[in-house]
Amino acid sequence: MSQIYAAEARQFARDGYAILRGFYDRDTMIDPIREGARRIVQALCAKYGVRAPSATADEAMGPGYLALASANRTWGGEVYDAVKQIPAFMRLVSDARNDALFRALRPSSEPGLAAGGYGIRIDSPGEDKFRAPWHQEFPAQLRSSDGIVFWSPLVSIFPEIGPVELAIGSQAEGIVPVYKDDAGIGKAGAYALRLDHEAERLARYPHAAPISEPGDLIVMDFLTLHQSGENTSDRPRWSMQWRMFNFADPVGVKLSWRGSFAAGQSFETILPELVAPPQ
Repeated sequence: MSQIYAAEARQFARDGYAILRGFYDRDTMIDPIREGARRIVQALCAKYGVRAPSATADEAMGPGYLALASANRTWGGEVYDAVKQIPAFMRLVSDARNDALFRALRPSSEPGLAAGGYGIRIDSPGEDKFRAPWHQEFPAQLRSSDGIVFWSPLVSIFPEIGPVELAIGSQAEGIVPVYKDDAGIGKAGAYALRLDHEAERLARYPHAAPISEPGDLIVMDFLTLHQSGENTSDRPRWSMQWRMFNFADPVGVKLSWRGSFAAGQSFETILPELVAPPQ
């Protein structure tokens, strides 16, 4: 695996991210997840009496989901909680090729899969409350400072739907302190973290917003600065994320591989030196 993905490993080390086109087979690995999502949306529409198209995955994950969430936002939240439990998704998250890729990108590592660090995001058009601002993954996840975010779309990603945006090479800066800011719209947890001197940091790097298709995989260093793209389209953006970390990382060993928000605790109690003053 390390020889097969030598070019991607070089890009990852240099830029803090890499794109692997067609890493997952769409027919056998991605479409079963989409079908599972379709059935969940269809079942909830029937449960709540919402008339919405759901005969195909594209219908259910597009206008079907939007109709359900528009009728009652908490019903959309039920979809969000349910889809992460689709067996085909869990098989993808724990696929052995992910371990092998982690080892190729991080030689001599001992991969771990962050408990609670996997899910399927559904980002509706114009909905900013749950949009992730510029951040590093480490404060929100912990586990180890040497980690990788696996990001893969369930729908076609084009500019208007909001590709993930990255600051190229920013992982070289190391761990960035953060402070809390709810942005005036009630953001909480990891969504409320802001980078210390954010604007100045971001100005140092070129940015990328990769276009991708179902089956593609984007991998990001835990320390790469990135944010959720702004969805200005007429359809929701569905994407899968999970996080792997390095058991052999000295910082991880020091932390006993404890997690942050997804593990029911905040990084301030574990690494208070990461806290910056409000700005």
